[in-house]
Amino acid sequence: MCGRFAMDAKTDELIQEFVANGGDPQDWWKEWHGSYSIAPTDSAPIVRDRGDGRFLELVRWDWEKPKNMRPGAPLINARIEKLATGFWAPAFTAARCVVPMRGYFEWTGAKGDRTPHFLHGDGLLAAAGLTWSMDVHGEHVRCFVVITREARDAGGEVHDRMPAFLTPEAMDAWLDPVKLDRGGREDMLATLDGSSAALAATIEQYIVDRKVNNSRTVDAEDPTVIQRAA
Repeated sequence: MCGRFAMDAKTDELIQEFVANGGDPQDWWKEWHGSYSIAPTDSAPIVRDRGDGRFLELVRWDWEKPKNMRPGAPLINARIEKLATGFWAPAFTAARCVVPMRGYFEWTGAKGDRTPHFLHGDGLLAAAGLTWSMDVHGEHVRCFVVITREARDAGGEVHDRMPAFLTPEAMDAWLDPVKLDRGGREDMLATLDGSSAALAATIEQYIVDRKVNNSRTVDAEDPTVIQRAA
């Protein structure tokens, strides 16, 4: 996954799709109008459950890097192969979330001549994610990452990785706020692997306009960003 996705659904649609409470309407509801181009360090809606029901939250797409990692681009993805042990284990054990997506972008071609592709399913997609509160540039914020897996089917045609998507049944298990023990982590990984492999077969892709290539200049409110290129 190269690092851009679309989430154009408004709050009401998200609540209906993911059976979540919206939160305080004075809070982020009025700020979220959907986006056709969400880039690293942007904020996007996630769904989580702390034990009293699912709720929506607007969260930054970023993660504080471990001290032994060299500075550079934001840390935005977590590989499914590395969830159960090491750096990601605490969040995988106790802080799982869902990242709703309309679809995501990948690119083919050489640098400077890249062709953007939009990959999507039939309706909204539920990507598995992890969330944590941390200090980012001196500010305490909640962040998230998207879990990725080896790409298959349409996703594999344009990139070797793709988000790990959840079926409704797998999403119920993923959002269960129970803290996982070793056996629970193994079971959850099996659930995520099976769910994401099944949904990979439903992903389709097409080429879109190159205006999406520059995250700084693209109009994130422009619906033609995800339309098939002429």
